[in-house]
Amino acid sequence: MAMLFRPPSTQCRSFSPTVFNHISGEISPSFRLSLKSSGVENWVSRFRSKSLSLMFSGALALGLSLSGVGYAEAKAGVNKPELLPKEFTSVIDVADFLSNGQEKRIAKEIADLEKDTGFKLRVLAQNYPVTPGLAIKDFWQVDDSTIVFVADPTFGNILNFNVGATVDLDIPRSFWSRLAGKYGNMFYWKEKGEDASIEAAVMAISSCLREPVGPTNCAEIK
Repeated sequence: MAMLFRPPSTQCRSFSPTVFNHISGEISPSFRLSLKSSGVENWVSRFRSKSLSLMFSGALALGLSLSGVGYAEAKAGVNKPELLPKEFTSVIDVADFLSNGQEKRIAKEIADLEKDTGFKLRVLAQNYPVTPGLAIKDFWQVDDSTIVFVADPTFGNILNFNVGATVDLDIPRSFWSRLAGKYGNMFYWKEKGEDASIEAAVMAISSCLREPVGPTNCAEIK
């Protein structure tokens, strides 16, 4: 589930509430063995890498999920580095959903989380098409330990996530869809505000990532 700005071995998973876990991206060991001699495995790897890259770029620009490969490809050109802040920050709010105080609180929570766990949470609040899009990949140096949280109400549910492969090993995939269902649905953010959805999601993610890894971790959305 990593963020595809790295070598081809890196994988990503993009989660949205409407389509979840439709593509595993994995090749079984027995099938992989049969492919090696024909050279098909290399082709599959290159195709998967390209497809996942397109999916990721779509999720950043649009909040798309893994199912929207073709649609993501049509929109993959969104790249506006001029919308990035001058200095590094873990929270980029080009939609003005958050107050200065909220941004500072979220940034502090993210900094504490990274110090305590090594996981890197990054928040992009946007209203497509006003988004830095692909420009954030280098700005944030996204890797396997990164969660990119894209808050965009354009398609109804405001919460969308791209989760690094290392995070994916520890956190149940159902957590992301349950989180989006609880705090990202249109009824919630229209009543409470986009800022409330974002803050609630950040705190829930932080709580989940701090739990001991096991069969019941992140079972509750806090």
